[in-house]
Amino acid sequence: MHCHVYLRKGTVYLPTMGKMDKGFYRGIEPVAVVSVTDTLGLREALAATIVRGNPSVPVLRRSEYPPPVLLKYARVKTWSAFDRDATLWAVSEDGGRFVIIPYKKRPTGESVQDQDDKIEFPPGSSADVVIERIISILQQTAQK
Repeated sequence: MHCHVYLRKGTVYLPTMGKMDKGFYRGIEPVAVVSVTDTLGLREALAATIVRGNPSVPVLRRSEYPPPVLLKYARVKTWSAFDRDATLWAVSEDGGRFVIIPYKKRPTGESVQDQDDKIEFPPGSSADVVIERIISILQQTAQK
């Protein structure tokens, strides 16, 4: 399971991450949109996103890609407009091991995984423990 969690202007965006047969992911419907202050709503949205997992989606040619699914939810026209104010975390589970990896922005604006700050959970940790941790991270980040 692999999901992306975006925080932008006090709102959390959780797209379903469809898995292409090459092992790459792209955001698809459904998308959960929740205020960062709504702890119960975040808990429910994160749990649903994790349970939904990564449905298979077709590999598309670059010319076939639709606009990023998050744009309409954030009411922006371009990815750069969304990304400029967004912070991203990846939450993954593989073989019973969860990991939260924050992304950082390079001076060029590109977002890259920040391996130095990743959080690895002990094998067998429940999704609930991971959900509580990511909610804490989101709410602390929003307060800064």
